[in-house]
Amino acid sequence: MSRRCQITGKKVLTGNKVSHANNKSRRRFLPNVQYTSLLSDTLGEMVRLRVSANGIRTIEKAGGLDAYLKATPIGKLELEAANVKRRIARKALAG
Repeated sequence: MSRRCQITGKKVLTGNKVSHANNKSRRRFLPNVQYTSLLSDTLGEMVRLRVSANGIRTIEKAGGLDAYLKATPIGKLELEAANVKRRIARKALAG
């Protein structure tokens, strides 16, 4: 599985490790991505997503998972988050 945040889209970046002698060697900058269960009020269940620490803070600032997904265009979301957004929209229309 790729190291990619399903909310913000953060992924692995590459760059150079530069020594004191100015020698350069390639390195990877890994995002702080972890599995977390987020509560969806509309669905009434926990949704398990792979989210970066920055993504968790963004969701909390927006007022929860449902509020964040409602305010975010579907084109800016990863596949799994877009599927959750569609499920929430369907449930909101039905109920």
